[in-house]
Amino acid sequence: MSVSPDGSSRRRRPADHPRDPPWEHDAEAGYKDEQIHDRLSADQQLNSTDSCPPSTLHSVCPTLCSTKYMSAHTCLSHNVCDGSWEEIPGKRTITAENEVEANKLVNNYRFGFRKWKSHVTERPFADRSEVVKELYSELNIIKPHSGHLITFGNVVYVFLFGWWVSLAYFLVGILMFVTVTGAPYGKLCWKLSCYFLWPFGSSIHEIGNTLRRCCDQAPDCECNIDRVEESSTVLLPSPTEVLAPEMPDQPLRTPYWHRFSTYVWLLLGYPPLVIIHVLACFFSWILVITIPVSKMNARTLRIILLLPPEDVSVFIYSQRKHQDYETRALLCCYHAANWYYYKYTVDGINVFAVNLLPLVIVSLVIGYVDKENLFASSDVKFAIAISSIIPLSYYIGMGIASISAQSNFAVGAVVNATFGSITELTFYITALLRGHKAANPCLQEVVKAALTGTLLGCILFIPGICMIIGGLRHSEQRFNSRSTGVSSALLFISVGGVFAPTLFSKAYGNLVCDACNSSGGNSSGSFVCHNCHYDLNNGTLFHSHVEPLVYTVSALLPVAYIIGLIFTLKTHSHIYNIHVGEGQVTGNHGAVVHWSRWRSLVILIMATVLMSACADLATEHIQPILNQPNMSQYFIGVTVLAMVPEIPEIVNGIQFALQNNISLSLEVGSCIAVQVCMLQIPILVLFNAFYDVGFVLLFSDLHLWASIFSVVLVNYIFMDGKSDYFQGTALVVVYFILLALYYFAPSPAGC
Repeated sequence: MSVSPDGSSRRRRPADHPRDPPWEHDAEAGYKDEQIHDRLSADQQLNSTDSCPPSTLHSVCPTLCSTKYMSAHTCLSHNVCDGSWEEIPGKRTITAENEVEANKLVNNYRFGFRKWKSHVTERPFADRSEVVKELYSELNIIKPHSGHLITFGNVVYVFLFGWWVSLAYFLVGILMFVTVTGAPYGKLCWKLSCYFLWPFGSSIHEIGNTLRRCCDQAPDCECNIDRVEESSTVLLPSPTEVLAPEMPDQPLRTPYWHRFSTYVWLLLGYPPLVIIHVLACFFSWILVITIPVSKMNARTLRIILLLPPEDVSVFIYSQRKHQDYETRALLCCYHAANWYYYKYTVDGINVFAVNLLPLVIVSLVIGYVDKENLFASSDVKFAIAISSIIPLSYYIGMGIASISAQSNFAVGAVVNATFGSITELTFYITALLRGHKAANPCLQEVVKAALTGTLLGCILFIPGICMIIGGLRHSEQRFNSRSTGVSSALLFISVGGVFAPTLFSKAYGNLVCDACNSSGGNSSGSFVCHNCHYDLNNGTLFHSHVEPLVYTVSALLPVAYIIGLIFTLKTHSHIYNIHVGEGQVTGNHGAVVHWSRWRSLVILIMATVLMSACADLATEHIQPILNQPNMSQYFIGVTVLAMVPEIPEIVNGIQFALQNNISLSLEVGSCIAVQVCMLQIPILVLFNAFYDVGFVLLFSDLHLWASIFSVVLVNYIFMDGKSDYFQGTALVVVYFILLALYYFAPSPAGC
């Protein structure tokens, strides 16, 4: 990326070697600063130094997204960046691998669209860095290793997995020797017992004629195994399993499935090892950083233990150079742990979300089967149900991003507006229904606290934590204050509209107190009143004035949301200055998406149904949590119920900030906050109009002033278009101060 004073976007001369996506460079180069913030592919570099004038950008620069944005890293000197950066109309050029990724990237900058960091298409594996290839390796490639094998992770492996897996193989080996016919498997088990105690640097091979068959087809190749290993960087496994003809000087072997020992092994030896390897796979996969151990156990279970014992050979590192026969590498591991596995994905889904998905099943089973709380208390059921919302929120986000990236603008806008708030709305409506059925007004107050907590978290915490993490890495970050100003104006409108009925009721309502006592003991002294509130049921104030105002505001807020869409995406799209060219594609023509549109839609519907079930269980078992004497119900609503569904958004915002794209990090929180006020609350009012659950759009004083103060503060900080960790710390500190207010606040009425 290069920025010119005249606003033109210039291309950079490609490097001598392809570059990987920014997150891969983080793994390989220790999180080096990236000058191109949203570069999504290594092999899609811009060509030479051609320039793209603004007038010909659509026709000359296909699939390039140019955003009106000046990064601190693009400044040639501090003097260039002094003053108002908006006066330097720089452009950032972003390349995408394919049209689908380009659409997803543009959607991130669109108002009202969910910001999504993860890829929705499969990236080419061949051009990715060696570090990333190591993450996705099947552990069947032998390569020269010059580092130390005695590492902290490898030593921890011995204590966590190695000793008991090795002991299991030793005991199974004894069992197979006792059967006599299974003696060959006993020898194999003892070899594997030594291997699994310390597998690093050693390898397991299948003995066969793989290389000789290769040489028969290519007579010019060198068949000596020593020379092959010394001259090549890696020894790749055979692509397919082919039965090789036996050598003339070797006796004919009995086919594998015609041996009695095979069935002895499958009945006595294999089953206990299945249990051992499944347990090792499960625990090592849950730990994430030890996923290589999980792969090693899974590969042993699927392949090695189902081969004839005479075809399996174990070699230590020093023996491989002295092999005088042909082999195929089956398993080779050098490290038991890799810290970068926290970015590992399965079908486009982060490994942490995949690991949390079983919580959904556990929550449903113990929630609907154990009605009497015989096996789990209500507190445990509530915790599991709330935690299961996290992976479901991630799957819903991936589904929304996939459909939007593969569809036109209209479909993407509808999907984002429909499913973008489905996580929160599912919980709110379920809580209101259960509270109405049980005649428990406390749940209505909890829903209002959750709405306010989501608003505060998206205004203060998400931008604040992103500023801190991004500022610690990039010192100072810049963003487009003009586009941020649009979001801020919408925040003012939405917060003002949501709390307008509350201000109206306080201006015209009657203050009623439950009990008033004279402080001096006589009627002429001062009085102390308790549980004072504004009475709206007395007279016709609520039905004649407040209720119509609520419906009016609920109708105007979605209209303002639609106007914001038209303003930012149609009439004034130059604020974001996003251009997508048409014509040839800079990346692969046949992009392979992780989820197709129909698959994404099915997953969205299934996740929504499961979300409803988990929300129902959470609200069913929340009462013991609300009855805690030392904690206000307000605090539970503004923390756990408000922020748990937003964890995937927090992760996306942090990832954007780490790649110096603080603009998208700020938009993550603003987008959710605007949707809370302009979509979620009007939907709740509309739902209450058709099915009266007692939801009244009147908030407590604490909700009112905390929200207004937060909006004013965040607008003040966003004025200069710069961010650093100090400003982020200020937002986070204010957020925790407000949480302290909620923690020590008295319980709301009805709780």
